Amino acid sequence: HHWYRYFATEVDKVQSHPLHNTVANVENHAAYEPYGVVAAIIPWNSPLMIAAWKLAPALAAGNAVVLKPSEHASVSTLLFANLLGTAAIPDGLINVVTGYGAEVGSALVSHTSVRKVSFTGSDAGGVSVASQAALGLKPLTLELGGKSPQVVFADADLDNAINGVLSGIFLSNGQSCIAGSRLIVEAAVLDEFVQKLIDRVVDFQIGDPMSDDTDVGPLANVPQFEKVIAMIDTAKREGAVCVHGGNKVSSSSNPSGLENGLENGLESGLASGLYVEPTIFSNVTQKMQLWREEVFGPVLAVTSFTTEEEAVELANDTEYGLAAGIWTSTKGRADRLAGRIEAGTVYINHYRDVSVGSPIGGFKRSGYGRELGPDAVKDYMQIKSVWHGKAPVADPFK
Repeated sequence: HHWYRYFATEVDKVQSHPLHNTVANVENHAAYEPYGVVAAIIPWNSPLMIAAWKLAPALAAGNAVVLKPSEHASVSTLLFANLLGTAAIPDGLINVVTGYGAEVGSALVSHTSVRKVSFTGSDAGGVSVASQAALGLKPLTLELGGKSPQVVFADADLDNAINGVLSGIFLSNGQSCIAGSRLIVEAAVLDEFVQKLIDRVVDFQIGDPMSDDTDVGPLANVPQFEKVIAMIDTAKREGAVCVHGGNKVSSSSNPSGLENGLENGLESGLASGLYVEPTIFSNVTQKMQLWREEVFGPVLAVTSFTTEEEAVELANDTEYGLAAGIWTSTKGRADRLAGRIEAGTVYINHYRDVSVGSPIGGFKRSGYGRELGPDAVKDYMQIKSVWHGKAPVADPFK
């Protein structure tokens, strides 16, 4: 609810204001108006949270919203819509349509009544949405994929960095747009750091996602499971060294996790579920698919560097630019890298958190526009320049 409360107060700050102009006897001011109808298309990961990121500022700005959830995660959005039906919300203000992107999503983006589109999903999906929206000259907010680097220097608090790296790639099974999926470690501490990671990961409990004892649950859906397994297999073929995990989960992979699952009524246990071991690959080169493409799963690609310049080059060697992590005790270095790494969000000695007052968005193929933050309401409004003459208009032909 804090997402909605924040933007309900933030919109008060968006007010008409005077504009500087050089024309005598004329006043000029800016006015802000809603677009009218906004289409908001959300992904299957964190659907209600991301829906709030779009709904809250769009509604605060005065728009009606048509929300389309992923075909893989529609139920929570429909339940949310049913709850809205019990509140004193005007009919037609918040609408939900479900279906496949190529059918329902396409129809929604191209509909003549929709004047603004906000999309969160893959970069391929973003290209499709942007292409359709362009035919109607509709403005977009696109929050797309990522291949975010975690850059660890030898002078970092390594235990703190371990926690940040673990949360960045294994929390939510790596099914996060800001997953820190490329680990770039200074060579002097590479072996030590990777071993520390492995020592933590081996203790993860794989099992029923509804159990409080579970650290690693299943992937979200069959297509994503198959994609993750395929990318792991490709990494092995291309010569990356799998130092931990790298397999589907079977009963022998995590017997205690399997037992927990069966006790909770999972008839076929882990072996037939969409479970993948938390996986770490070392010796990943820049030409490998694992370095270049988003996995959206619990798979970490590791490489090393020796100089700060090399670290920056490795961090930026991606088509994406959503987030980045920098781990060092040298403030000057941290500030330099924060300015040089091409990412919409940079974390220093920290990772993954989001806040309603801090903008989220990408560079490069990670999209454009920003969600959350102080300008999010304006992103759902159009600015109008209003001129008001204070003296008679001179005859231009005399």
